[in-house]
Amino acid sequence: MTQRLFFDCDTGIDDSLALIYLLARADVDLVGVASTAGNVPVDVVTSNNLSWLELCGRPEVPVHTGSATPLVAALMTTEDTHGPLGVGHAELPAPTTTPSHLDAADAWIEASQAHDGELVGLVTGPLTSLATAIRRDPGLPPRLRRLVIMGGAFHTHGNTTPTSEWNVAVDPEAAAEVFAAFGTAGAPEPIVCALDLTESVVLTPDHVVRLAAAAGSAPVECPDPTDDRGLRSVADNEIIRHLVDALRFYFEFHDDHDEGYIAHLHDPFAALVALAPDTVQTRAAHVDVELAGTLTRGMTVADERWMTSPGPNARIATAVDVEAVFDELIETIGTFARTRTPDVVGTAPEESAGLL
Repeated sequence: MTQRLFFDCDTGIDDSLALIYLLARADVDLVGVASTAGNVPVDVVTSNNLSWLELCGRPEVPVHTGSATPLVAALMTTEDTHGPLGVGHAELPAPTTTPSHLDAADAWIEASQAHDGELVGLVTGPLTSLATAIRRDPGLPPRLRRLVIMGGAFHTHGNTTPTSEWNVAVDPEAAAEVFAAFGTAGAPEPIVCALDLTESVVLTPDHVVRLAAAAGSAPVECPDPTDDRGLRSVADNEIIRHLVDALRFYFEFHDDHDEGYIAHLHDPFAALVALAPDTVQTRAAHVDVELAGTLTRGMTVADERWMTSPGPNARIATAVDVEAVFDELIETIGTFARTRTPDVVGTAPEESAGLL
């Protein structure tokens, strides 16, 4: 059965993989993409989304630009994590298409009205655009079939402050408003993919090898911590080439922060959950966001004993078969990349390090 999905993101290396995964799924009708400021400024997010859609042969999918700033706080971005243009070392072709005239918030409203009771919402960036949409139209939440949010940290450390996860930390007020709105009657309880679980979805160079092989890309490259920083891929498959360049930067970032030569695939995991919620185990909770704490602003607080009136307003993803997640992502994205016309690079294979 075709699933109609609206994707809100701050693209972003792992957002890029999530977008390609959604495009690769034949059973997904991607009705729109909202560009929300976060990993990089909103104009860069919009350009990245347009470029990926063109590269993947889907330029007809509308891209909607959101606010340049969070609801209250000044915007903070994280080019050190995702690269100066949000896609690591990749240099995506400049888009030839332009964003929709509808802004991201109005696009949320229009999509929920057009597909009342059917629309799956997926947010892998700050919740600014969705919160703005709900401010404009408080009747939006009950119209969604499902909402999946990548964000928060409950029983683990934050990745932006000691207690706060990035997407929530960028716009805590927006996150608080969204969770409050989905505590209303008739609204689905969002599935929250927090750091507690997403940091277990650990990509390694071996996964990149498997992805290239699944795409039939040559040469098959294996990023390695001994490679020169910024080494560029020479893969003959254009999608794989850009993904390897993006992921190499992500590996380097995690390695620099003593996490090993790995990468956390927060957003593709959330995309998979949006399409197959039975993939994960969840627990009900009332989720709220700390806004005033001197040391805890942006902290997601989960009442798992339902002491907070009126009870649970979310379901927190708690467990998943991680290898099954990677099997699905690699097979789906790899098969999709294989179908795209390769753009052969002129560089001789022997010039690239880490070849198999």
